[in-house]
Amino acid sequence: MGTYKNEGFEPATIQLLKEECQEEGSSFVYVEDEDDDLEVLNSGECVHVQFVGKYKEDEVIYDAIIYTLRLHHSSLVYEMAMEKVKKSFPQYIPVEDRKPDYRIDAELEEEIELFLTELIEEIEETEAVKVQEHIEIDYEFEYGISLDVCLNVEEISEEVIEDFIAKFNSNTLKLDKTMYSFSNDEPED
Repeated sequence: MGTYKNEGFEPATIQLLKEECQEEGSSFVYVEDEDDDLEVLNSGECVHVQFVGKYKEDEVIYDAIIYTLRLHHSSLVYEMAMEKVKKSFPQYIPVEDRKPDYRIDAELEEEIELFLTELIEEIEETEAVKVQEHIEIDYEFEYGISLDVCLNVEEISEEVIEDFIAKFNSNTLKLDKTMYSFSNDEPED
């Protein structure tokens, strides 16, 4: 038996995942993430899964984050708006980056959050951010091969995941190269 630097290429590990998939009656298993920053995972818009596929004629474990195009767009819009907020208010630290001892004046924070909301609306209205389906592959990943998959679907359901895996593994996956932009179309009160 050979020694593998990457367990995701090890036949015994691959066999264990195959057995787990068989027990689940699925071609994949969900991955439980300990990282609190990934709370969006398994929300319907983003999932973390593992499945067995081929790479250069050998079986390998693919570790995939699969998310919707709308989520990807929202993330990029938020990042772009936040860059502008940081230029205008260098003292501001986004909620997700704050330490427990962070303090900010409530009025200033309200002003900044209003500014952020207006920036997001402006970016969406001008369609400054456009996205398309894509897959990023990381062959140097620490466990198997990492996939970062963005699909133009409303929800990342089990059917969407199964369809993606079947097409990916049969090399018949065709990504939509159309550029899309989204807006927050929730009605205002």
